Amino acid sequence: MEGTASLGHRDDDDAALACLVEEIVDIHAAIASLEAELATRMAATQQIANQRAAHQSAETRMREIEERSIAAEIGLATRVNDRAVQNRMHDAHELVRDYPTAHAALADGRISSRHAAVIVETGRALQDPDARALYEATVLERALRDTAPRTKAFAEQVVEELHPRSITERHREAVKTRTVWMQHRGDSMSELGIITPTVLAEGIWDRLTQQAHETKTVQVAPPADEPDADDDAVYDERSLDQIRADIAIDLLLTGGPSVDPTTGAITGPAGGLAAIHARASIVIPAVTAAGFADRGATLDGATPVDAETARALLAGAPSWERIFTHPIHGHVLATDTYRRPANLDRYLAARDIHCRFPGCRRPARVCDRDHNHDWALGGTTDACNLACLCKRHHTLKTEKPWKPVQLRDGSIRWTSPLGRVSTDPPERYVIFRDEPDPPPSDPPF
Repeated sequence: MEGTASLGHRDDDDAALACLVEEIVDIHAAIASLEAELATRMAATQQIANQRAAHQSAETRMREIEERSIAAEIGLATRVNDRAVQNRMHDAHELVRDYPTAHAALADGRISSRHAAVIVETGRALQDPDARALYEATVLERALRDTAPRTKAFAEQVVEELHPRSITERHREAVKTRTVWMQHRGDSMSELGIITPTVLAEGIWDRLTQQAHETKTVQVAPPADEPDADDDAVYDERSLDQIRADIAIDLLLTGGPSVDPTTGAITGPAGGLAAIHARASIVIPAVTAAGFADRGATLDGATPVDAETARALLAGAPSWERIFTHPIHGHVLATDTYRRPANLDRYLAARDIHCRFPGCRRPARVCDRDHNHDWALGGTTDACNLACLCKRHHTLKTEKPWKPVQLRDGSIRWTSPLGRVSTDPPERYVIFRDEPDPPPSDPPF
């Protein structure tokens, strides 16, 4: 009887699970259909940008400014970074224009948005319309029955077969796309990536691996029962991946390039580019700096930094400045530094933390100091009329009718070309109070 009841219970679970799976499939199809609708409309906005640019100027810079302004308009309305919106406009326009069959499959829910993105991204190497159509039909057939990563691997093989140019010719162009990027991952950790020729990447990986193995070999701990074991020795307990990462960090932070164009030397003393040190703008609450608390330290006023790292950087910093904040809302009131000539500039960096265009997180230390009300039109050069804007949004404000107005509390009210209003408030420095201040002690008699 127990076995029968258990079997019946399992049958009920299987029926419920089958129902849930079908519902999940339906939801995925509905999401794909909405993604196709979104792509249609994003592509239409890109088309409007292209038409406006064609009527205004043939200059590449002005065409890009039109895209920026429309992307910023959408980003303001949807609370999405305008750079991400601009990339989405390009991708959507490419999907709708060049891959109509894949777009239709997405609308029907037969493939996911990731499958569609794989088809578009991988197919960019094909410029001939006939080759692209054959590529789309071939890869779409695979996408209908396989995962996006496997579809991508297959798509790359198809491109290789259909491409009119050899891999040698294409590599000469591809090598121009080499780059380095960084992405925050949380818990005071970030991802640092590099795009480089495969042979160099393999060489870098192999050298780091050899160095990590050598490090692990010479610092391995002997067995606990080894009579000659040194009780005072410190043995390396890091994993191979951790050692690889630590060696790469040391090489990047302390090494110099093999060829230095600033000195003309192939290798030499720690001058030229090797003399350039890494910079970081760290905000550390006084109680954390003194060791009474372990919270509140931030990189560029936004990314949390652990207290031990913050204090280590503070101890070795060539200079530092004090920032006075309001005890209630945490906004910057003033800065005090030993470098007085740059006091206003430092105050703006401390107050704004990042570019003041809505949604932008470009650090203030690499931004321009821009007049909200143009200096040429009577604007004053003071904190009440200045704000940090990155190059992208400084140019957008100059070239298109984006209107910023700074309010009394340091907030900036932006009005877009379509009349949409968004207010960017100044960042506040989070104030942590672990416990109230102790009562005053009785005076000695």
